[in-house]
Amino acid sequence: MALEITNANFEETVLKSDKPVIVDFWAEWCGPCRMVGPIVTEIGEDFKEKALVGKLNVDTNPEVAAKFGIRNIPTILFFKNGEVKDKQVGACSKSTLVNKLERLL
Repeated sequence: MALEITNANFEETVLKSDKPVIVDFWAEWCGPCRMVGPIVTEIGEDFKEKALVGKLNVDTNPEVAAKFGIRNIPTILFFKNGEVKDKQVGACSKSTLVNKLERLL
């Protein structure tokens, strides 16, 4: 299960994590987001010991989305040591996301 990331817990959960973190920026009304969502959840299960995987709804948490310049969704940011290390904009395959995550481990 992917963590719910919000404006309130973003800094503590993502920026201060000692593990790599994937954040899926999404919205309910976004079709491609609904395609990627289950993939992100699967990756969260597959890597639960090695990484944190979360979802941030851009409609209810616009401050974080604006801070990182999210203009298109889904956008998935890959964080390590509090910094963005990689990014995926738009729907993609599970293998694409796993490859990006594995580079951070």
